[in-house]
Amino acid sequence: MLQAILEQKLQQEFEPSYLEVLNESYMHNVPAGSESHFKLVIVSKKFEGLRLIARHRLVNGLLAEELAGSIHALSMHTFTDQEWQEKNNTAPDSPMCLGGGKS
Repeated sequence: MLQAILEQKLQQEFEPSYLEVLNESYMHNVPAGSESHFKLVIVSKKFEGLRLIARHRLVNGLLAEELAGSIHALSMHTFTDQEWQEKNNTAPDSPMCLGGGKS
């Protein structure tokens, strides 16, 4: 299961205080059971002092093999502990897909 692989890699690399990997493929025009669209919410001390683009590069580098495969989209929300607290421990909801035959 791809979701479990993502969770394991992220847990090992970033030692997050909070990690959520959501399979949002059901929101898109893909076959049932697909693992192609994911939302990642991760809170880690390893993001301290890094700009958003640097955080995303770290995640992209770690998941390069998976991103080169069946993952079509990865929405990332990367926070430090302080930023996560300032956001009241919440990340934005993902919008429903309007492309690929959906209306």
